[in-house]
Amino acid sequence: MQTAMWRDRLAQWWAGAWRWVLMAAGAVVAVTVLLGQQSAMGLVTASAIAGLVIAAALTPRVPLAVALMATPALFIPVRAGLGGADLSVSDVALAAAFGTAILLGHRPYSRPLRQILWLNLVYQFATLFTVIVNPYAANTVEWFHAWLLVSGAIIVGWALGRAGYARPALILMIGAACMIAVGTIVTGLIQFSRGDLGPVYPSWPVEMHKNFAGTVMAFAAVVAYANPQWLSLTRGWARAAFWLLCVGIVLTQSRQAALGLIVAVVVLALRRGAGGNRHSRLVLLLLAPAVWLIAVMVLDQVSSDNQFNSANTRLEWLRAMFAYWKEAPVFGHGLRYWYQGGWADFQPPQAEVEVAVSAGVVGLIGFIVMWLGILVILWRVDPVYGTLAFAVLLSRLVQSQFDLFWVAGQVSIPFVIAGICLGAQASAAERRESFTADLAAPVARR
Repeated sequence: MQTAMWRDRLAQWWAGAWRWVLMAAGAVVAVTVLLGQQSAMGLVTASAIAGLVIAAALTPRVPLAVALMATPALFIPVRAGLGGADLSVSDVALAAAFGTAILLGHRPYSRPLRQILWLNLVYQFATLFTVIVNPYAANTVEWFHAWLLVSGAIIVGWALGRAGYARPALILMIGAACMIAVGTIVTGLIQFSRGDLGPVYPSWPVEMHKNFAGTVMAFAAVVAYANPQWLSLTRGWARAAFWLLCVGIVLTQSRQAALGLIVAVVVLALRRGAGGNRHSRLVLLLLAPAVWLIAVMVLDQVSSDNQFNSANTRLEWLRAMFAYWKEAPVFGHGLRYWYQGGWADFQPPQAEVEVAVSAGVVGLIGFIVMWLGILVILWRVDPVYGTLAFAVLLSRLVQSQFDLFWVAGQVSIPFVIAGICLGAQASAAERRESFTADLAAPVARR
């Protein structure tokens, strides 16, 4: 009892102290950005920081306000422009949310969450060898960054779900993705009016690559389609959001995003008890034409004489990556090696290849162990909560078989969603135990 009381007092004291420090620092940074960089990127960064400052002011009443307000900022890939640091707004938001989750989040962590954290630690240990063998700054920084994108993100999600903020957090994330979908549609209409029917690179709310836009919209579409009962989102709104996001994904022509979404929908449609809802399996009939269309597009590109199309370029890069990997097969060339010069100065467009070239066979083994372990753990979680977490992470793994893997928001967002699911499960279990205890109390007094 005394320990709990002192813990509450410490949390209240820290919330008051660090809130004012963050507000002051945030105001200074925001003003610096606005005065020094009158660009869209600077305005977006300042707006994101202002949101975090506002959230800090709300911390005494809503302890995890910073983490909650940071969730939509995870969808902003532009560089923050903070000094010389090459950080995206998504990275800054995740770091702020993680600090809040560590200081004010509930403990102890649930067993599935602890297991996932240990699996990520296995991967971090495996990649530590390449950090030692290839001593340069970007290598070390990326090692910590990769940990934050996985463990940091799932802890943020856990803290939100465990505190009872699963619904507002996921609604904010769906809302952010829907804004990207609207921006994609508007950009597409302008582009099509000029006779350009190519992939749409949304320019609003911020400029972003089509594959980033497509993949993050796919994550939100998975949530909207699953629509678990504990999310309490009306069926009409969930369906509207899902189809809006699907339109946005189609306009980007991001094939990896479409494939990831298809695989996730199949899992949600086939697994009983997914989210506590029954999903019609008729949707699987609609997926067949989509899979066929994607396969035809890829085969056409592979057989095309155009050596610079998407498929042929990726095949050429993969051949080059295999040759480069053979120069350092055991420990690799280091994380973010493509910034260090050399003839292979590009990020491999496939997850396992990227890890193998960066961290060698040792790192690749750790990566495979981590992912297989995470999927097995989430599959064993109660389907009401675990299926959405499993589906969204499987979607990310499928996406990364055809494009870059270690991209800020594209890794952190699905892990935040998975953490929210685990936190919501723990919160529901606590409510059931409390309810049972209340019912048993009168009986015990008798």
